[in-house]
Amino acid sequence: MFINHDYIENLLKETKHTTQEDIQAILNKAASKKGLSHKEIACLLQTEDPSQLAELFHIAGQIKQDIYGNRVVVFAPLYISDYCVNNCTYCGYRRDNSFPRRRLTREEIQEEVKLLEKMGHKRLALEAGEDPVNCDIDYVLDSIDAIYKTENDNGAIRRINVNIAATTVENYKKLKDANIGTYILFQETYHKPTYDKVHPKSIKGDYEYHLTAFDRAMEAHIDDVGGGVLFGLSDSKFEVLALMLHNEHLENTFGVGFHTISVPRIKKAEGMDLSKFPHLVDDNMFKKIVAIIRLAVPFTGIIISTRESAEIRKEVLKYGVSQVSAGSCTGVGGYKEHEEGNDISQFDLSDHRSPLEIIKWLIDDHYIPSYCTACYRQGRTGDRFMRLAKSGQIHNVCTPNALMTLMEFILDYGDSELYEKGTALIEKELSKISKPSVKELLENNIERLKQGERDLFV
Repeated sequence: MFINHDYIENLLKETKHTTQEDIQAILNKAASKKGLSHKEIACLLQTEDPSQLAELFHIAGQIKQDIYGNRVVVFAPLYISDYCVNNCTYCGYRRDNSFPRRRLTREEIQEEVKLLEKMGHKRLALEAGEDPVNCDIDYVLDSIDAIYKTENDNGAIRRINVNIAATTVENYKKLKDANIGTYILFQETYHKPTYDKVHPKSIKGDYEYHLTAFDRAMEAHIDDVGGGVLFGLSDSKFEVLALMLHNEHLENTFGVGFHTISVPRIKKAEGMDLSKFPHLVDDNMFKKIVAIIRLAVPFTGIIISTRESAEIRKEVLKYGVSQVSAGSCTGVGGYKEHEEGNDISQFDLSDHRSPLEIIKWLIDDHYIPSYCTACYRQGRTGDRFMRLAKSGQIHNVCTPNALMTLMEFILDYGDSELYEKGTALIEKELSKISKPSVKELLENNIERLKQGERDLFV
């Protein structure tokens, strides 16, 4: 198996007393955007020197700027079912929690989608508990169809990323045929003894079946996959190294690794006590984790959700995060419940700002909020996306599309304040584009958007 526990633990022991000179050499190498070895990652995980941490954060920020520019992708989750046969000790949906379970009907899904579209969302992450009877693959496929077929006057969901339980190659082929974007699955913890402990008497308790889910997804020709762990279940240093081993396995086997990595930290949920989890990650370690992941896999997207506070999200955007959720609800039917003032959720959230507030905040911090889904729809996925990213040419695609989707949002969902802030940002970014053909195309498309056309991309 590609997650070798002894190998990881020996690396951490071997690097426990890494010198400052060794750390400096690793940081110098990291700036070249060529990634890091396992031992180099382990060394960086051990460093506590304030000056070297500051340099680590600076290099991570520079790498993110060089590859992604100042674009930040915005999305929202959509929970369709809280039926679950698992008993995960960290989750509010666990089997032992007694509450009225529900799954959304097709009509209820479309109602939720319309609310999300009214917020300006174009990209969703579909979420569901694991229940082979109440949430089988046919229900998931019908839900995807319902989402894609739901439209408001100015709104339509253009990309659905899917986060459902590990399944078979046959079912992954069905998801591929349903035109999903990225298939997302968190290992939760790569540390097998901990994995077994936190998934008692659960279908999800099969460590190896869960671990090899991306192999089956890629066999089914889903070439965009997103991994992650739930930081706080086990030693975070072990988890980061295991994530990198998993990514390396996918690259060696299928030619492309994770499209995205998510970095959720465990949060209070119904039926669980945070004090019983001894590996909680504090803010300083969390920032270091994000920065090291950015150095280790420079071209992989990093996602942070509204689990984290506005302050922490602001901080880690500087060190490598490239995607953020906005206006999230983490309960089944949560957007309607929120509108009616009766929120329910799988776990506690920390950032409750609306998408409009998030967009203004990003612009104030000199980012381009992006609702772009063009790469997926143009077939720029998997190794094709990575080739563009590694060549440095992704700017010529992503920046124009980000600016066009920002203008769409401004025209359809913005207020006068956003119009002023957003158009000023767009003009500033236009002035930076050096390629005349790209600049001319973008200027023409922005004028077309102002005339009422929509969904323009390159």
